[in-house]
Amino acid sequence: MDDSADITVSDCTTLDARPIEKQLCQPIVWRNVILYSLIHLGALYGVYLAFVSAKTATTVFAICLYQITSISVTAGSHRLWSNREPRAKWQLRLIIITLNTIAFQNSVYEWAHDHRLHHKYTDTNADPQNSNRGLFFSHVGWLLLRRKNPDVIEKSHTIDTSDLLADPFVAYQKKYFWFLITWACFIIPTLIPVYCWGETWSNSWYVAVLLRYALTLNGVRLIDSAAHAWEGKPYDRTIKPTGNLAVSEGWHNYYHVFPRDYKAAELGNYKFNFTTAFIDLFAKVGRMYDLNTAPTPELVLRRPWRPGQIKYRTDPAPQSWCWDDDKDFPRLECKEATIVNCRMWG
Repeated sequence: MDDSADITVSDCTTLDARPIEKQLCQPIVWRNVILYSLIHLGALYGVYLAFVSAKTATTVFAICLYQITSISVTAGSHRLWSNREPRAKWQLRLIIITLNTIAFQNSVYEWAHDHRLHHKYTDTNADPQNSNRGLFFSHVGWLLLRRKNPDVIEKSHTIDTSDLLADPFVAYQKKYFWFLITWACFIIPTLIPVYCWGETWSNSWYVAVLLRYALTLNGVRLIDSAAHAWEGKPYDRTIKPTGNLAVSEGWHNYYHVFPRDYKAAELGNYKFNFTTAFIDLFAKVGRMYDLNTAPTPELVLRRPWRPGQIKYRTDPAPQSWCWDDDKDFPRLECKEATIVNCRMWG
């Protein structure tokens, strides 16, 4: 599908000009408000239990599960399935989507669809996590409202998700999502500490489940909240995404300018970019391939001098490097990409 063909000057102008108060009338989903409140209250109690009564093994288990499931979102839902950079062999895709189910950050299909919509209409009324509506809204508020406002519904149909449905693991998770997350995110992580090292049911539930889940939820959500609010904009000062240290996605201004760079950063090292370290590790052992990485330094230097998101909103041709498909970015710039660990066919 040619997503760019659906963007017109009038469409984008309407999206930007439409009064934001129309979105603020979205009904509150009180079920979600209650659930998220209980989760975070339980997580606070879990912090207390982690210090006064939980076994060290339970706390370590919760921290480790938080780390690896967060990677499954940043390396899986985000870079592998949303951005399609890099590619992974089926064995690793199975492991990642299993960990992703434990993380419970919506299904991979829904996460990737919303993320592509977020990139195509960044910080407009058609962006589900529109940061112009405030830090709280982009962090968690959008999950507490009826999410499909009229602009999001209208522009959702411009997003091609055929590649996601073609992945059998994504399709299976989507079909059986609620059954899978009930067991993977809540029941099994409760049972493991109880039966493996004799933890109490209460400590296991509040520390290994609620505290761990709240950490994962907030850590991942920082990508579209704090990363759009604070710090520098060296690559494009006209857009909201900034550069900070949010969950391996801290070079967010660079990433929104060059979203098909698998590192999601030009600079930095593994110390603050665990996701890239994860991808590079599995590329070295042959489980990941076709790592689309940095354009030439000359292209990176040229980019801040070009019109940025403002041009994107008033021009049918998006100005982000290598996004979506061959018709969505300048061919000259695509040729300047470097493919690392290219898969050899035949």
